[in-house]
Amino acid sequence: MPFRLFATASAVALSAAAANAQIVGEPHTYTVGDTTFEGYVARNTDLENSLGTVLIVHDWDGLTEYEQRRAEMLAALGYTAFAIDVYGAETDPQSVDEYRELSGALYEDRDLFRERLLGSVDEAANVPGATDGMVVMGYCFGGAAVLEAARAGAELDGFVSFHGGLGTPEGQDYSAVTAPVVLFHGTADPVSGMDALASLLTDLQDAGVTHTADVFGGARHSFTVWGSDDYDLSADQESWSELIEFLDETL
Repeated sequence: MPFRLFATASAVALSAAAANAQIVGEPHTYTVGDTTFEGYVARNTDLENSLGTVLIVHDWDGLTEYEQRRAEMLAALGYTAFAIDVYGAETDPQSVDEYRELSGALYEDRDLFRERLLGSVDEAANVPGATDGMVVMGYCFGGAAVLEAARAGAELDGFVSFHGGLGTPEGQDYSAVTAPVVLFHGTADPVSGMDALASLLTDLQDAGVTHTADVFGGARHSFTVWGSDDYDLSADQESWSELIEFLDETL
């Protein structure tokens, strides 16, 4: 599918300042409960007003250059991007075993997972360039975290999951969700297959949640992750383009 460009009023307004735009990215340290976290904030300091705030939840390997780059891409479009941390500033996972241990601990303790997600959402109001309008997005583990935040009743304007884990934990549902849910998923994803997607869509429909799902034929699990074996250029570009359209309509 070809890469589509959406010419929006906000994009036109930004174009005049693009030549001199100053994209600033910097760490942002904050506390949730007794734990210190280190996120990353990117914004265009030449803009008088941000178009909105976008939170990014990291993958299971923690907050890396990948999330920082995505944040800077959003900042270049005029958004304030806050890549949050749900592992803690003292963690620095370097292996699959460590990734599995850290992500698994949060999957096992959903109360702690929600505390860290909702605490980070609250912190978003304190980052430089913060706005009232906020959307949260995430990739893989981060996509599952987005859905966890939605089920927890996070007061945001939208939830966007890229190839996330789609299962609904026992005892949870989508009754507390008050904003649209957007799903980007591949038909060949071995982690959360089409049965899981169909079940989630049924749950969202039954709960009366506004939702859309863009499904990319043949795309595997990590289709947006540059350099991975699963990377799919057309699915990456198309999903990013549709994300920007959603942000433009929502924020």
